[in-house]
Amino acid sequence: MSFHTPNRYRVRIGVMRTDDTAIGYGLFFVPTSPGAPPLRCLAHDGTLGPDEPGELGGWEHVSVSLPNRCPTWDEMDRIKRLFWDDEDAVMQLHPPRSQWVNLHPYVLHLWRPTGAVIPLPPPVLVGPITG
Repeated sequence: MSFHTPNRYRVRIGVMRTDDTAIGYGLFFVPTSPGAPPLRCLAHDGTLGPDEPGELGGWEHVSVSLPNRCPTWDEMDRIKRLFWDDEDAVMQLHPPRSQWVNLHPYVLHLWRPTGAVIPLPPPVLVGPITG
């Protein structure tokens, strides 16, 4: 189980550019359908650099946005599979309203705590188990 940065989609020009040495973080433009804007993904693996405060560590995170709508379930699933292994559990959180931070109207986030296992409900609570 691990966090991956898909270098083929890494943004390499502009203010937020990074190169392949930025192993656990960066901005990524992931294509969708032809002619449609890419999914903009800002990712971080939860490790801290020398100038980052300790409270930033401990969470792998990918924000996913589009210019004029929220990403769909299928788009979020694609991003999950790009940045994490199939057997990794990641989550979207709905924090208490008093802790909301909204800097973009069409962004969703995927999170995974490092060093902890996300508890999961029994699959049967979601629906019948089939073949």
